[in-house]
Amino acid sequence: MSLDHNNNKEWANPENWSGPRWMGIYFSKRDTRLWVPKKIPALGWTINFGHPKAVYWLLGFLIGVPLAIVAAHFGSINC
Repeated sequence: MSLDHNNNKEWANPENWSGPRWMGIYFSKRDTRLWVPKKIPALGWTINFGHPKAVYWLLGFLIGVPLAIVAAHFGSINC
């Protein structure tokens, strides 16, 4: 079987999804993709939390977004 076929098979497996359908938390160590489409396509993409690089993306969001907000705040203060 091809890699795409295996990835699609993992994506279609309901055991790899948790949370409400609109939220779509995906975890599959056998799926090689880092970003996968959500179950409801209009909602975009989600991270495969079973992928080793997912931790870096999660840390980037948790640390990077607050840092960007603080930098924007201090950048807008007039001295």
